[in-house]
Order: sequence, then C-alpha cells, then structure tokens
Amino acid sequence: MTRTLSTLALLLGVPTVGAAGPWGLVSGGKSDEMNVVCTVPFPAGDAAADVKALQLPDGTSIPAQVVGPSVLQPQGSGRYLVFVLPKLKAGEKLAVGPVAADQSKTPPEFAFSNKTGEYSDLVYGYGKRPVLRYSNAPHDPKNHYLTFKPFHHVFDPVKGETLLTSGAVPLVKENLFPHHRGLFFGWNKSTYDGKTADIWHGTDGVYSQHDKVLSEEAGRALGRQRSAISWHGKDGQTFVTEERELTAYAASGGTLIDFAGVLKTDRPSVKLDGDPQHAGFHFRASMEVAQKTAKETYYLRPDGKGKPGETRNWDPKGKDPKTVNLPWDAISFVVGGKRYTVVRMNHPDTPGEARGSERDYGRFGDYFEYELTPEKPLRVKYRLWVQEGEMTVEQCDAMSKAFVAPPEVKLAGAR
Repeated sequence: MTRTLSTLALLLGVPTVGAAGPWGLVSGGKSDEMNVVCTVPFPAGDAAADVKALQLPDGTSIPAQVVGPSVLQPQGSGRYLVFVLPKLKAGEKLAVGPVAADQSKTPPEFAFSNKTGEYSDLVYGYGKRPVLRYSNAPHDPKNHYLTFKPFHHVFDPVKGETLLTSGAVPLVKENLFPHHRGLFFGWNKSTYDGKTADIWHGTDGVYSQHDKVLSEEAGRALGRQRSAISWHGKDGQTFVTEERELTAYAASGGTLIDFAGVLKTDRPSVKLDGDPQHAGFHFRASMEVAQKTAKETYYLRPDGKGKPGETRNWDPKGKDPKTVNLPWDAISFVVGGKRYTVVRMNHPDTPGEARGSERDYGRFGDYFEYELTPEKPLRVKYRLWVQEGEMTVEQCDAMSKAFVAPPEVKLAGAR
C-alpha cells in the first residue's frame, strides 16, 4: 500500500508543513551537511513537474526546479527535481512540501546572456547579477595565445561587479602566469599515436576550442550549460572531444558551482599526464592577487589553517600524503580590498590519485593520470563554493560531505 508522505512524516515524528500536493522526505546521513544539493528523479506526469518552490518545516521556502539529466546522469532518463537545502543535520528527517508561488512577486531566476563569438554569461536575480562567464571565443591562429583554450570566469557572489578569476591577457612581464585562466580543465602532457600535445600552455599550435552549446537550462534553482569542446594536436587534428558542464545553484551566502565533464577519443589510446601545476582541474584567482596581494593569501585544509604564503605541492620525490586525495582544499585571498574564500571539493568518483598543488597567487587544484580509450571515457566531477570572508574547517567539511554523500529524498508515492 502506498502512503502519502504527510502520513509518513507523522509516523516518523518529523515536522510537517502546511502545503498541499506531493510531499518529500529528506533523510540526513552520518554527518552534518551544508549547501545540500538534492536531486530527485520522477516519472513522466508526476506532480513534482509543477513544483517551483518548497517549504521547509520552519516556514521558509527554497527554490526548486525541474531539469533534464546532467552530463553524468543517464541520458534520456527522464526529469529531475533539484533544490538546495541550506543545511541538514546528521540523522535529521526533514519533511518538505510544495508551496504556491506568490503571484504578486516575480521570483529571482537564472538566465543566460550571450555575446556571440566572445562569451556567454550566466546571470541571476532582478538586477541580473553576473555569476559565471564562459569565455568561448573560437580559436584564431593569428591570435593563438589569447584564444587557445576556453575557460570560465567567476564573479563575486554579492554584487557580481568584481571578477575573482584571471582570464586571457597578453603575454607581457606585468601579467604573471597568464596560461592559468579562471576555472580550467586540461593536461600539459597528452600522448597519443607517438605524438604529444600540451593543452594547458597551447605550445606548438596545440589548442582546445568551444564548438557549440549542447544544452542550457535556467530557472529558480539553477543555471546549467553544457558545451562541446574539441582538443587539437600540433597537426590541427582532433584527438579528444569533451562535454563540459557547469551548474550554478541558488544558494544563500555565496555561489555554489558544479563542474562536470566527459572526455572521449577515437584514437586507440590517449595518455593524460602532466604535473600538479599544469594539469587537472584548477581555479586561478584574479591577476591582482599575483601582482599585489599574494602575501595575504592563505590556504585552509582539512588539517587546519595554513600561514600566509605557505603552500603545499605534490612532489614525486617526497610524495607528501597531505597533498594526495584531499576531499577539499580552500583558498582565502584578497581582491579589490575584500577577502574571499573559494572551496574546491573533490569527488571519489573522479578516478586516479589526485595530486594537489597550491600557489600564493591564487592558482590551486590537482591532477591525476589517466589512459583514455574508446572503451574507457573519462568522467569527472568537482564542486566549488565561493563567498566573501573567511571560513572554518567545519564549514568546509560539511559542504564536502554534502557533495560526496547527498541525502536520500523520497517523494509522495515512493514505496
């Protein structure tokens, strides 16, 4: 027999909310979690398709959105209801229900704004605050250095007026380390068919290029864009294809971002290798940090707060265990006179030994080795949190656990 979740909530002794329609029950895990992304599949025709906001037991409401599958979910698998809980305590049973929208108000939503041939912006809210910018100008052999790889900028999470990331700038003395750009994914040593290619630096004419947008979804709970990117060797021929997907969620207090992707090849084998500074998935802070405020940068790690200027980097000779397979790493830096913290979270589903790298000028991330074949594509997923001010180890842990072990969610009618 199927019970409505309102009845189930009463049986479990959890709070209920006074909204009609389908119910949901969120079950917390073993640890407290923050910024909890809940993704709930449902069959075609389910009433959840009409849900645009959910009410929590304390009477507050949060945005919800129905979307298609992400790049890492089975394609053609139906639809999903997505919402973000600000927090969820260990073992908590949280009843949620749909709430009717106030017709007198227009709720804030995500939207895309495109400038063809240059970039695509994801904006949010009534003032259309910039959140992310996808720099997707096509590769131009005459302007190779500024166009040899697509990347994403991150804006400040309050007003969207300050770029927190460094972009494509001329290769001149005052621009320090300009080959690192925004949110970027790649390897500086790809080997295939007896050839090598450096996607990270774009040497010898090597480049990656945005080919087309595959999908976009924007609403109250999230903005998501998936793009096709091709990797080209010294001969100009494609040796890897990539589907790169970024999702920004409506979360209070900062910007919550998911980075996911799938790499494929039709070559017999492509060995992805490199070093911690020039391979994998990285965040690069504004050029201002390198030029002016690097001495104010510090890293927050699972074992505590580091000293200003102190960094850790994986070394094949030393192999410091504190630089391997970290669940998360966080950087705190100053741009425009304000301090920001960026937490970068790893997921165990991303393969390989993750070897970390940090720099005081604001570039950090990790890489792993992988052999890509037609039968073995590469799937990766990471999460970032961006906010003004400082954070604690406990806050970062709670976000990381929400990413790695999201809660169980059941909708009305679930058995």
